[in-house]
Amino acid sequence: MIASVILAHPYDKSFNHAIFHTVEKTFKNQNVKVYAHDLYKERFNPVLTTTELGKKPTEDKLVQQYIDEMMQSEILVFIHPNWWGQPPAMMKGYIDRIFRPPFAYDFDENNEGNSGIPKLTGKLGIVFNTGNTEAKREDEIFHDPLENEWRQCVFGFCGIEKYYRKLFRIIANSSEEQRKEWLKEVEEIIRKSVK
Repeated sequence: MIASVILAHPYDKSFNHAIFHTVEKTFKNQNVKVYAHDLYKERFNPVLTTTELGKKPTEDKLVQQYIDEMMQSEILVFIHPNWWGQPPAMMKGYIDRIFRPPFAYDFDENNEGNSGIPKLTGKLGIVFNTGNTEAKREDEIFHDPLENEWRQCVFGFCGIEKYYRKLFRIIANSSEEQRKEWLKEVEEIIRKSVK
């Protein structure tokens, strides 16, 4: 089994990093091959180039590596904070540059207006988010935009039907003990994902 684990947080002592390291370690303890990437540390360029529009091949070797690893992986894990109801720009750029045709999805050029041909069927998508908005406010006022973005817009469009997302909150005032409990939860989620 192979898993890709993608982190987007600039601060290396963030709770997102703790999640990242827990996920990577748990997979390795389960004998899962892991492609683990800290997008900030690797200086990933999140800007989609004009040469990458449509189905044109990328000239960026790191982008091609990420695409190849995504296609090989049975489990895709994404870790990022909730900033303004969205992933950081670094993660958005990863989605733009990696989840693209003809890899993550494609189009039938003979069928105008179709919704795309999903190419990531059979994979499991897992998302871990951190946030500082109370659950009631997040759900009632903002309608949890990250849930829709990952479940429908990214995973759903690309054919990933098996999906799990966990939002840890409130990060800003969480205790060390609370964070340890959350990391145990992360470990359990990852263990259960390995069949």
